[in-house]
Amino acid sequence: MTEAVDTVVVGAGVVGLAVARALQQAGREVWLLERARAFGTETSARNSEVIHAGIYYPAGSLKARWCVRGKALLYEYCRRHGVPHRAIGKLIVATEPGDEPALHGYLKSARDNGVHDLEPLGAARLAQLEPAVRGTMALWSPSTGIIDSHAFMQALLADFERAGGQFVPGTAVRRGEVRPGGLQLELDDAERTQVAARAVVNSAGLLAPALAARIDGLPPDCVPRAHFAIGHYYGLAGRNPFRHLVYPVAEPGGLGVHVTLDLGGQVRFGPDVRWRDSIDYGFDDSQRPRFAAAIRRYFPALRDEALRPGFTGIRPKLEGPGRPAADFVLQHEGVHGVPGLVNLFGIESPGLTACLALAEAVVTHLVRAAW
Repeated sequence: MTEAVDTVVVGAGVVGLAVARALQQAGREVWLLERARAFGTETSARNSEVIHAGIYYPAGSLKARWCVRGKALLYEYCRRHGVPHRAIGKLIVATEPGDEPALHGYLKSARDNGVHDLEPLGAARLAQLEPAVRGTMALWSPSTGIIDSHAFMQALLADFERAGGQFVPGTAVRRGEVRPGGLQLELDDAERTQVAARAVVNSAGLLAPALAARIDGLPPDCVPRAHFAIGHYYGLAGRNPFRHLVYPVAEPGGLGVHVTLDLGGQVRFGPDVRWRDSIDYGFDDSQRPRFAAAIRRYFPALRDEALRPGFTGIRPKLEGPGRPAADFVLQHEGVHGVPGLVNLFGIESPGLTACLALAEAVVTHLVRAAW
C-alpha cells in the first residue's frame, strides 16, 4: 500500500512537534510520525525544563541565534497559550577565585549573542539572593526560566492537529529512498506501508543519524556519527533552600551539576555527563559520591541521605568525550544534494528553548527551496 503526502516529519519530540506545527500552519499537508506510542517520551521528557537565555554559545552559532530568538518566541507562546512557565532567574556561581574568569567570559559571550541583561554580583549579594549557596561571585540571568515541557508539547500538538495535521504514533520508519520529486519511506508496520512525500524532515533526535543512514540516495559522508551523553538527575528530600536556578561553571559536555526547580518548587540536581555506546536510560547510582561533591562546591550543607535518585536523560551529541561541543546541524539540499530532505542532527540543549526558532528556519528553507 502506498500513501502520498506533501511532507513527513519523523520524530515527535518538542522539535518535531514545533516543526510539524509550523509547516502545517504554513499551508503544507503534514504527517508527524513517531515510533513511540506518545509524543515527547525521550530527550524532550528527560531534561531540566529550563528556558535558556543564550549565554554559553559561540557568537553566530545556530545554538546562539536560535536560543536567543527561541527564548523570545517561547515566552510569547506560553503567555498566549496558557502554558505554565516562570522566569525564575538563574545564578551562575564561581565557587573559588579560579572560576571567576569563566564568568567574565560568559558575560562577554552573552553580550555577543545579544543577551544584555546579565548582572555580575559579589559574594555578599549572592548570599542575599541564595543564603545556602557559597561562592566568590556570580552572574544573575533574569531571563532564564522554567517551563512545563509536557504542557508545551501538548499545546504544539493541538495547534498542529487544529490546522489539519495528522499525528501518527506507534509508527517507525524502516528505511527511505530518494525518488524523483521527493522521497519514499517504508514504515515498519505489518503492511510495510510506503509513503511518498515531497519533503521529509528527519527530527528523530537520538536516532536521527541512524535514520539518515537508512535513506538510500543520501551520500554516506553526510551522515554523522552519533554520540550519547547520559546525565543523571537526583531529587532533594526535605525543605527546598533555593529560590532560583543555580549553576556552577560549565564542565566538558554539559553545564555542570546544577540546581533546577520545577513549577511546584521541587528541587532537582543534575545532570552529570557520562558517555554511553547505546541508548540506555538505566540509573547508575555508583557515582553518587562524585555527584554530591560537585553539588557541595556551591551547596556545602547537602546531606548524603538527602539525595534521592531521580531519572536520566541522554543528549544526542555529534562529538565524543574530549572534543569541543558541536553546533546544531540543519542539513539541507545545499549540503547533501537531496531535494526536499532536511536532517536535524545534534539537537541537544538548548533545543527546547530554540525549538520555535528552529521551526522557523526549517519552514524558511523549504519554502525558499520551492519544493
